[in-house]
Amino acid sequence: MVKRLLRHLFIPDWVAMRAFPRASLERIERAIKESEKKHRGELRFALDADLTPAQLRLTPRERAMQVFAELRVWDTEENSGVLIYVQLIDHQIEIVADRGIARRVPQAEWDAICRAMEEAFRQGAFERGAIQAIEAVTALLARHFPPGAANPNELPDKPAVV
Repeated sequence: MVKRLLRHLFIPDWVAMRAFPRASLERIERAIKESEKKHRGELRFALDADLTPAQLRLTPRERAMQVFAELRVWDTEENSGVLIYVQLIDHQIEIVADRGIARRVPQAEWDAICRAMEEAFRQGAFERGAIQAIEAVTALLARHFPPGAANPNELPDKPAVV
């Protein structure tokens, strides 16, 4: 816990965010826009750099759930929101699916996407790992929530930096 606290106190946001420069964030946004044409789900991608002392008391899953609520990912007509949460300093990734999707897709499938993304990140391939995760989420959502005649964009596609 002390080591984690020190990392968050002494690693500035801008250092953690170097893994995702503006051009990468724009490509991630485009990937989300393209993804959402293939299903009725809504995808959010969130980057969290440094955590406050209160947030450090949370597990990565608890923090992801908190961000899910803050970004209102749950606020979709079909409860079909999915959050890809990346905690940069701790190198933790969580995927949180709203109840409409969670009923159909087992957590093990989301966890496998997280582990693949973490592996890409270990290799320094941050953008590639993020885009591949979006593509994997897209495949799951297309299978369980294929696009319909009406497919409104209910949530922002731009990655959130929280």
